Amino acid sequence: MTAPLKQTRFKIGGMDCASCAAKIDTAVRRLDGVADVSVSVTGASMTVSHGGPLNDDKVLRQVARLGYGIVKAEARAEGPAAKAQDHADHDHEGHDHGQQITEEAAGSSHLHSHAEPGQAWWRSRRAVLTLACAAALLAAYGIGHLFPSAERWVFLAALLVGLVPIARRALMAALAGTPFSIEMLMTIAAVGAVMIGATEEAAAVVVLFLIGELLEGVAAGRARASIQGLADLVPKTALAERGGGIVEVPAEQLAVGDVIVVRPGDRIPADGEIVEGSSDIDEAPVTGESTPKRKGVAEPVFAGTINSDGVLKVRVTAAASDNTIARVVRLVEEAQEAKAPTERFIDRFSRYYTPGVLAVGALVAVLPPLVAGGDWNEWIYKGLAILLIGCPCALVISTPAAIAAGLATGARRGLLMKGGAVLEGFRRITAVAFDKTGTLTAGKPVVTDIVAYGRDERSVLALAAALEQGSSHPLALAILDRAKADKAPVPPALSAKAISGKGVEGSVGGVAVFLGSGPAAGERADMTQAQRLAVDSLNGQGKTVSVLVAAGVVAGLIAMRDEPRPDAAAGIAALKGEGIRTVMLTGDNRRTAEAIAASLGIEARAELLPQDKQRMIGELQREGLTVAKVGDGINDAPALAAADIGIAMGGGTDVALETADAAILHGRVTDVVRMLRLSRAVMANIGQNITVALGLKAVFLVTTILGITGLWPAILADTGATVLVTANAMRLLRWRG
Repeated sequence: MTAPLKQTRFKIGGMDCASCAAKIDTAVRRLDGVADVSVSVTGASMTVSHGGPLNDDKVLRQVARLGYGIVKAEARAEGPAAKAQDHADHDHEGHDHGQQITEEAAGSSHLHSHAEPGQAWWRSRRAVLTLACAAALLAAYGIGHLFPSAERWVFLAALLVGLVPIARRALMAALAGTPFSIEMLMTIAAVGAVMIGATEEAAAVVVLFLIGELLEGVAAGRARASIQGLADLVPKTALAERGGGIVEVPAEQLAVGDVIVVRPGDRIPADGEIVEGSSDIDEAPVTGESTPKRKGVAEPVFAGTINSDGVLKVRVTAAASDNTIARVVRLVEEAQEAKAPTERFIDRFSRYYTPGVLAVGALVAVLPPLVAGGDWNEWIYKGLAILLIGCPCALVISTPAAIAAGLATGARRGLLMKGGAVLEGFRRITAVAFDKTGTLTAGKPVVTDIVAYGRDERSVLALAAALEQGSSHPLALAILDRAKADKAPVPPALSAKAISGKGVEGSVGGVAVFLGSGPAAGERADMTQAQRLAVDSLNGQGKTVSVLVAAGVVAGLIAMRDEPRPDAAAGIAALKGEGIRTVMLTGDNRRTAEAIAASLGIEARAELLPQDKQRMIGELQREGLTVAKVGDGINDAPALAAADIGIAMGGGTDVALETADAAILHGRVTDVVRMLRLSRAVMANIGQNITVALGLKAVFLVTTILGITGLWPAILADTGATVLVTANAMRLLRWRG
């Protein structure tokens, strides 16, 4: 049996474009023992998969030689538990938990070096280099104006300020397996321009290139901040009960079972359950919901949400490394390392595209002079301009920038998708199969009807609640919750006991009371025809009916049902509006299933075992449909696996997050159609990006050959396209669905 691959995770400093990721990927793959490499530009991370021991020092030095800062985290085995452990162990900004090789240690003058955490971008080493090169160019213009005989040499000196670090990076990338990098194209173009006497223009082009790189880095920083902003929602400290008092402790030190105090206006520092107090909880930072939710004892709260108006005591239910926010951040980072089909195609295309550009540039420079007697300087100049026009940065980043922004904006709204392939696949969905319990419905019964005979409804509810006190049965809890909501008095019950398969009986206020099924109640009291018809009518609506008998007389009926989620009907209607077929697959009885389905306007398939649900998914697929399955991630696991996309509903539990391709953290049925719309928005954005990247290149290719534009517009076409593509992708961060 093949041993599972181990994974070692690294954080990379200064990586902010797709060409950076490609160079690192290629260089690390060449090392012995490396099975696979996944690089995330937005997550500033790299995961190396390896079968045996990995020479970490070689990985660190290989990346550092390319000019990037790198920090090593702990090795891990693949699997859910390992993922959680990795996130707990690996370094975060400013916390080095392992070996580290910086650019200085590797002797690099890497112009991609970005600002340290919390440092302004204009204070980064890249910004300093750009400003120095620009200042040298301005000085060269001044000196050249005063001393014309020295003009060529001062412009050459200004050129070298920026070109030397670029050329060094080109050489290191070539030695590491990436000979056709953007730095190599830039170096060839600049050196060629000097050789034909265009030194001034070459120096200006290098400055423009550095400015473009700087703008690209700022845009990448925004994308990275969108992910880090999630983690920043969780406060750094918490007020915990310790030794009979309240002390302030770091939030990351909270353990499961700790009790914390959350004051009005404070952010909640951990996932937990309220043990004392009630308050309106503003979940907008996590879920996007604009209206605060009132929560009380035994209700869950999430890290990063805001306690509005009451003092709460909360029992911690998840450690800092595994709370909802941490899991979302971890899953998004991992998802960004999984490339979408379109992204993989663009990567493959760019491997042939860049050498092709070099070939075209060489042909443009050589053929016209040789064949048609053209001027060598003129056509070499045009060939060099084509090299700059053909730089693939804008094309290569067109897809991953949009995918990263889409994954990030989805995560901020509780829509988790495990990678670009899943995000891209949503747009092809033509059918959605829903589980019923806990997916279309809230997952717990509520009292829907109270029918009283000879007394008022409040009295019926009070007697029923008296018998159910202390019970944990879902139907009992439904009655107690309704009594609490209606503020019905709950008198004590004496000698209360459960009767297996029938109900519960006891004495309330000296009156013998029984609450149970219709047949069992019929054994204790005569039921009129009208009462039996009422029970049958409620049962026909898919409701469970308990009959209350007091002093040997039927006193009332209490009907309960697991009701649809408030937005279920709207969610189904929205999917139908998008042309999506919807069907409900449930193991519940046919009568209940059909009643719920009728109220929602959805097809129903009832009384299904897990394997039956899986079979139904297959039948839909054989009809030519692309199927998404929405369920709770446990008993629906076979169907989730069989579907084209499996979606886990609600809560963010480990099982839900690990068994499905996507997860809806906040239990909204309408979020299914929002995922679909987000996918379409992302793919439309990618189409726009590719059009801009290739369109600008095509226009400037023609104008360059015609002699209308030269080196300056050529580099502006490349850097301008890259900035436009990145900025367009970042628009997705404002998507609201």
